[in-house]
Amino acid sequence: MKVKNILISQPPPADTEKSPYRDLAEKYNLKMDFHKFFKIEGIPGREFRLDRINLADYSAVIFTSRHAVDHYFRIAKEVRFDVPDITKYFCISEAIALYLQKYVQYRKRKIFHGKQTFPELMDIILKHREDKFLLPCSDIHKQDMPELLEKHEIKYAKAIIYRTADSDLKSVIDINKYDMLVIFSPSGVKSLFNNFPDFQQGEKIIAGFGPTTATAITERGLNLTICAPTKTSPSMTMAIEEFLIKLAKKK
Repeated sequence: MKVKNILISQPPPADTEKSPYRDLAEKYNLKMDFHKFFKIEGIPGREFRLDRINLADYSAVIFTSRHAVDHYFRIAKEVRFDVPDITKYFCISEAIALYLQKYVQYRKRKIFHGKQTFPELMDIILKHREDKFLLPCSDIHKQDMPELLEKHEIKYAKAIIYRTADSDLKSVIDINKYDMLVIFSPSGVKSLFNNFPDFQQGEKIIAGFGPTTATAITERGLNLTICAPTKTSPSMTMAIEEFLIKLAKKK
């Protein structure tokens, strides 16, 4: 088995010089191509209105991604809703909480954040159970979030405000030339088969990031060879290098 060409299902790094993928490619003489497998599309305000969700009914908003932040405020503008200054924001991470400064003045008394996971954020939400929460999300989202809210009897509504759409891959890449495919989400797996319905893994190595991606890969009948994050490889580049080292020892 030889690994030479790798397809990464993400956009090219913003700073190529500092990218760990660049270091990996140079160290092991790899050719890496970057192509985003899917794109984000906002749901129009007129379509959002069909769900009969009145933004004014919610005193708190839960954000799990920057996309959710951007599209919440976009929808608010499209439906002509002035978001009150007293609205509380609950963000899954500090990075998303800081990103909110793009739209609102940062005040600790109204912006709360967890460390990185929804259960951590849930601990904070429980301290504000008197509020009515809105969960802006995409058409493909983790079911554990609404399940946790319902388990703790939190008053909330789920608002689908953006969706994932497949990128056009078949016209820009030759999937057969790659020795390894690196996928980061279930949406990426879906896009792979929508673009290449006759895709056969053969000897290709499949790498997946995160448990939901791993599940989506195996449910399609593919063999998942590289999985991240792990205790020894918290990043995808580290997981790939770990695999390459083991591969070299077998020769």
